[in-house]
Amino acid sequence: MASAIASWSGENFSCPICLEVFSSPVTTPCGHNFCRTCLTKFWDEQVQFKCPVCNELFDARPDPRVNTLLSELAAQFRTNVKVKEQPCVEPAEVPCDVCTGTQLKALKSCLVCLISYCQTHLEQHQRVAGLKKHRLVEPMDRLEDRMCKKHNRLLELFCKTEQVCVCQFCTETDHKFHPFVPLKEEYEVKMAQLGKIEAEVPQMIQERQQKITEIKDTVELSKKDANRDIADGLQIITALMRCIEKWQDDFNETVKEKLKSKEKQAEDLIKELEQEIEDLTNRTLKVKPLSHTKDHLHFLQAFRSLKNPPHIRDWTTVEVRPSSYVTLRRSVDQLEETLNMEMKKLCDAAELKRVQQYEVDVTLDPDTAHPNLILSEDGKQVHDGGVGKILPDNPKRFTKYMYVLTRQSFSSGRFYFEVQVKDKTSWWLGVARESINRKGQKILTPENALWTLHSYKDGFIFQDDPVVRLPLRAKLQKVGVFVDYDEGLVSFYDVEARVHIYSVTGCTFTDPLYPILCPGLKDYNGNNSAPLIISPVNQRD
Repeated sequence: MASAIASWSGENFSCPICLEVFSSPVTTPCGHNFCRTCLTKFWDEQVQFKCPVCNELFDARPDPRVNTLLSELAAQFRTNVKVKEQPCVEPAEVPCDVCTGTQLKALKSCLVCLISYCQTHLEQHQRVAGLKKHRLVEPMDRLEDRMCKKHNRLLELFCKTEQVCVCQFCTETDHKFHPFVPLKEEYEVKMAQLGKIEAEVPQMIQERQQKITEIKDTVELSKKDANRDIADGLQIITALMRCIEKWQDDFNETVKEKLKSKEKQAEDLIKELEQEIEDLTNRTLKVKPLSHTKDHLHFLQAFRSLKNPPHIRDWTTVEVRPSSYVTLRRSVDQLEETLNMEMKKLCDAAELKRVQQYEVDVTLDPDTAHPNLILSEDGKQVHDGGVGKILPDNPKRFTKYMYVLTRQSFSSGRFYFEVQVKDKTSWWLGVARESINRKGQKILTPENALWTLHSYKDGFIFQDDPVVRLPLRAKLQKVGVFVDYDEGLVSFYDVEARVHIYSVTGCTFTDPLYPILCPGLKDYNGNNSAPLIISPVNQRD
């Protein structure tokens, strides 16, 4: 019967007046059915009482009877229609826990039963007196996870102290003295934090992607450095092998010359010995016949000629020694000294070639120049003008020492520049921190923000406390200055000779670094008047 009703359409159970499913259906004497309310209202508005469908007139207002069968059928049809009209559950919605076939969307969840109900299965909680006392809430999924394990009550509050969700009973027991707020309030706080995190995450991702790029770039740079190291190492080893080959040739030649001299000496001694043997043999031939003579006169006359023996050497003091190992030892020592010098020379040249790749283009800043200094228009040259110019007061300007800084500064990484010092007898070159004292007369050293190499007619020093005295470099024409900001390294090079002059390590750079130059004073004879010139780097293969 139920399946038959389910197959009927709404027209079979619709009131002809309101066109809705019958509500308390009644039947007229002519056999037509209407909702009691619809028929009563219709006849209240009529002068004559007739059937709304067939217009049959009635003498008096009929008293319609309830159609019991139709009422039951209409009720069943209405229930089936409500079930069909209930929506199926969507992925983000809570399903009914009772539905066995297609799960419908839950309308309420019961905190006593811990079950979520659709409209149909919720009907008992709305009708049965005992179930009406159950606490119904908006549908929730995983109800068992939303209940306090200890008190079997809904987790409705958030403990600020222990950062956990609690029920009402928890606030009166374990969390009695803890501050707590409704879940919604804490939810909004945490959502705001989450929003901040979500806003920060893209930036964090970007920073990490950038770090990945930096690491990859570093690896690529390391590969290039490794290839350059291999090439430089091969060049050094090749040069050293040529040096060893030359030493071997020279050593072989020396040994052969000494052997040849030794052989000549031995040959001469043997010839001399053989001559003496011949002379002694001849003497023996003369002596032997005389030893047998009985003639006294003849013996005495012959003996007189044998009295003076031939001139011979005392061979007990003569010896020919074999070649000594000292020759080899001295040669090896000379080779070691030569190789060390050659190695240092080659390493210095390779090192200079490497740092030259960090060349920077810098120009002098006239706002920092001491009043006595004269700068070229392109900012590449500086020399002592001999007379101080009247210049506007500038906190950047040096007033006690004849220094000038470049316009460019460096706060990280590596940089290198070269300065021509040809025809000069005195100068200072190096780098200075931005915070260097530009007005006082305090001795400027690394401790006071200055790292400079100083040359003058009697010496060559690194300006420190105490100063570091270095070997004089004849015909020094160009000085290279290299700085590794991150490693705290400052190095100086003789560019033309391709030799490392001096390095200072462990420097502390806390603010920007500026290349700094001082051309030194010129004397009355015009000496040291040549300028310091910032020159472009000319790398050699």
